[in-house]
Amino acid sequence: MSPEKGPEGRLALKRAFGLREAITITAGTVIGVGLFTTGGAIVGQMGASVVFATFIAMLVSVYPALLYAEMGAALPYAGGTYRYASLGLGRPFGFLAGWSFVISLVAVTSGEALAFSYYFKTVFLAFGVELPVDDVALACAALVAFTITNVRGVQITGRLQNGFMFFFWGCALIWFLTMIPNVSLPNFVQTPDFLAGMGPGGFIAAVAMIWWCFAGFETCCAMGEEIRYPHLTIPRALILSPFIIFAVNALFQWFLVGIVPPEGLAALAASSAPYAEAMTSAGILGLPLALLAAGIAFGGDFSTMNASIAVPPRYLFTMARDGALPRAFAKLHPRFQTPYVAIVALGLLSVVLVATGSLVYISNLSLFADLFYYVVGIVSAVGLRRRMPDLARPFKVRGLMVGAPVSAVVYLVMMTQLAPEAIVTGIAWCAAGLAVFAVCRRMHGDADTPKPAAVATEEPAADERARMDREFRIWAAATGAAVVVALALYAVPHLL
Repeated sequence: MSPEKGPEGRLALKRAFGLREAITITAGTVIGVGLFTTGGAIVGQMGASVVFATFIAMLVSVYPALLYAEMGAALPYAGGTYRYASLGLGRPFGFLAGWSFVISLVAVTSGEALAFSYYFKTVFLAFGVELPVDDVALACAALVAFTITNVRGVQITGRLQNGFMFFFWGCALIWFLTMIPNVSLPNFVQTPDFLAGMGPGGFIAAVAMIWWCFAGFETCCAMGEEIRYPHLTIPRALILSPFIIFAVNALFQWFLVGIVPPEGLAALAASSAPYAEAMTSAGILGLPLALLAAGIAFGGDFSTMNASIAVPPRYLFTMARDGALPRAFAKLHPRFQTPYVAIVALGLLSVVLVATGSLVYISNLSLFADLFYYVVGIVSAVGLRRRMPDLARPFKVRGLMVGAPVSAVVYLVMMTQLAPEAIVTGIAWCAAGLAVFAVCRRMHGDADTPKPAAVATEEPAADERARMDREFRIWAAATGAAVVVALALYAVPHLL
């Protein structure tokens, strides 16, 4: 099979994803390592008050998600923020955004692989069996498996993603029902003694780490070149994604608070697998613990690994196609039409990060890169409005000149709370990338950027459009119900 050609005869990826895949890949990227490791540790620091940090993390994600919906609908290319920043601010800013996005999701992939190893071994520990297998070895095996499946094509990636997410939710629903008798409502109205010492800086740091559970809410934009009817599908996925992520985080946090008494919360803050720690400390072993660990390992962790291995290579592919990186990364597999060189290269980089064995370092590195490229992306929305005022925008956000600066400042403030070593690594990564960019630009010249007018905005047939509208309404209703239920669960104990 020969590679497809896009606008102006350029190599193009195959459009195979619909709304369901756009949502599950986006949600799958973020529902994993953050929620079940660092996010759970924040519950140990804040108790039931964690819902406020989670709600704020959602609020500061909503407007940027809408900005990405506007940019993704108008410019549905592979590469997402890299492409938007290149057009809106200039190629060096675009490169920095794309380069930061890559290390961000590579770090997520690495952290997820380690989280998988922790929870996979917990499945056996639930029945008193300790696997004599090294965490790093297990993590690397999972990375190799997903690298291979991603090379084999987006259809496999999409089907796996749907399967992982539905498996995760199946296990989660059963676990929720079995845990209800173990939830103690008084836990939600008792404030842990150590919470009183959390000042404004501590609260901002907590919000930043919870926000890491939301980072990636625009993931589908990076695969814009593989999404069907992107001018409709991308805005719909991004309108829903922050609320879906909030509901998932808030529901799992609710059970964590309900299971663990206030005096036992502090132990969660230092745990690499806080949900397993919570159930073990509460004496809940056997099938309930195994069910939770299996759902996290084979649903949450696998869905995030699958998505976070799939997306960054599309950035490398686009950047190499533009001449900003070595051309080898722009090679498509002759049979599967996937950027296989980029996929394999980033799989190897993930293995290197896994070898550090430190989730704290990995999470802080990812968070620095996340916040940096989001700031660039937010400013790019302003730049695109000014540089390309006549660009067709199927979805347009209001209040840009207020919402964009406020969002950028909020993200910059969160960056001040990160570990210094992660900031140093992030800056070094950016510096190394700029050096490679300068060499490649000298060799290949300026990119032949495709004209926005050449981007297909084909309208679906009437019956297809009706099906898409119905699917979106179902997703919207389910998401709204989940958010209401999550908030009500925290409020009910205070009303009884």
